[in-house]
Amino acid sequence: MIEPSIAFQTAVRTALVTDPAVSALVPANSVRAGSTRPENLPCIILANPVTQHLGRTACGGYLTRVLINLHIWALEEGADMARQIGGAVSLALWDAPPTAEVGIDAFERPSFSFMRDPDPQLAYCHGVGTVEGAIRWRV
Repeated sequence: MIEPSIAFQTAVRTALVTDPAVSALVPANSVRAGSTRPENLPCIILANPVTQHLGRTACGGYLTRVLINLHIWALEEGADMARQIGGAVSLALWDAPPTAEVGIDAFERPSFSFMRDPDPQLAYCHGVGTVEGAIRWRV
């Protein structure tokens, strides 16, 4: 492995799509990585990760902090629906997601901010939260 953010992102997405409360609100195919422009609503988009290489670990490993912004988009019931999804996401990510590929030495639960569309004719709501992990990995 030469990039730990992929393993962390995969673990976060897997935790979300396998959580019953999240999947009751957002279909699995609407939980995806990539561009933050929504295609299907409601959706959760894992934006491109930010990595901060912290140093080496014992036995020749590496430690990297990975931050991933989670974008929640909802249309029906706007802000209420987006906040419900954010609550379900927060509970699904209360603990570090399991992964066999890397070690997660520190994990920060997501916290969200929500914004309504400034156009009163539209009922879009957008929430942004960040999930963060200190990832121990090897090449």
